[in-house]
Amino acid sequence: MTAELELSSWLPPEQMLPEAFSSGTTDARGANWRGQSLGTTDFSGAALCRVDLRGCDLSGCNLEGTDLRLARYDRATIWPEGFEVRSSGAVGPGAKLNGAFLNGTDLRGMDLRGASLMGTYLSGADLSGTLLDDVRLVGADLRHAVLRGARCRGARFGGCQLDYADFRGADLTDAGLEGVESIKGADFSLCIGLAEQLGALRARPYLELDCWNPMTRKNTREALELLS
Repeated sequence: MTAELELSSWLPPEQMLPEAFSSGTTDARGANWRGQSLGTTDFSGAALCRVDLRGCDLSGCNLEGTDLRLARYDRATIWPEGFEVRSSGAVGPGAKLNGAFLNGTDLRGMDLRGASLMGTYLSGADLSGTLLDDVRLVGADLRHAVLRGARCRGARFGGCQLDYADFRGADLTDAGLEGVESIKGADFSLCIGLAEQLGALRARPYLELDCWNPMTRKNTREALELLS
């Protein structure tokens, strides 16, 4: 006979606290544990997808078989000795995310310096205020992505699809935009660091430059002309 679900004590995964794992909990997808010290919690085999682990101390935790896909970490996150977070599927500095599916992901304010994002699917992702200095985004899909105020100094965008991308206020100093696949409907209003690339961008096909962006209510040509 199947046991009845006890709804009076049930909590959705995103509300789970770390201490619940001592009683057999295995699912905390989407929880916010930012800045917490997680002691010696056993997370082996647990689902920690999309958990915010920025500033957390996991140095004493068991992470064997833990699902960390899209979990967020930063330079203040402390991992167990020898744990290879860069290949775990988590998102943060130095993460190896080439070809990963991050469509629509909320990455606002993340530090992604040193990350590998070649061929990554970032369509519709929110990267507002994200640090992307020197990151290689070659071949990435950034259609409809939001990069408002992002810092992209020295980032490489060769082969990227930038259709309808929102770069308003981004820092694109020394960024490599030559060879992008398309900037159709992209909005570069208030960007800095584009002076040397304006000529090449304004020479793009008229089908890209005269495309209206319904979200920013501007076409690409107008946005580039405002940078003069």
